[in-house]
Amino acid sequence: MDSTRTGRGRILDVVFLVGIALKGIDGAAELLLGLPLLFLRPAQISAVAHLLTAHELAQDPHDLIAHLILHGAAALGADAALYAAVYLVVHGLVKVVVVIALIRGSERVHPWAIAALAAFLVAQLVEMVVHPSLGVGVLSAFDAAIIVLTWREWRQHRTLRDALYGAVPALARRRTRRRASGVEPMVRAR
Repeated sequence: MDSTRTGRGRILDVVFLVGIALKGIDGAAELLLGLPLLFLRPAQISAVAHLLTAHELAQDPHDLIAHLILHGAAALGADAALYAAVYLVVHGLVKVVVVIALIRGSERVHPWAIAALAAFLVAQLVEMVVHPSLGVGVLSAFDAAIIVLTWREWRQHRTLRDALYGAVPALARRRTRRRASGVEPMVRAR
């Protein structure tokens, strides 16, 4: 029996799909944050931080997140800003490319996705050793789970589309009807 039809397999498919979606959203957010940092000077970054937090601080002068943003922007030097920008752009671009490749349905991308996520995981673990952080720990655990689930999909010769059909049985039934009617070809690109 195909594991996608079991309750456990369906849950793993949903977790895999949600995890990949979150990675895509995270990658896009990193790109959107990193690209402007490439072109802004530290004083401009600080001014943007003040602009973005002004409304929140007017409502709550003790807002922790707003103060952390302002403090981080004020402490950011030119070299640190460039490093952060390059890191965010590269990190975000790799995530977006991997997610797009997974969406396109190629099984060949699974080893590349695993390698990219593993490289990020190693970097996060090094960061955790140097600067212990609950946030980095949670992110590392999430990345490790996504790596395991990507490995599972790859070993079962499944694509992201297969996981979607496993998670949502109604889509799988619709696909079967479309194939039976000749609307959708039965050959999968590998």
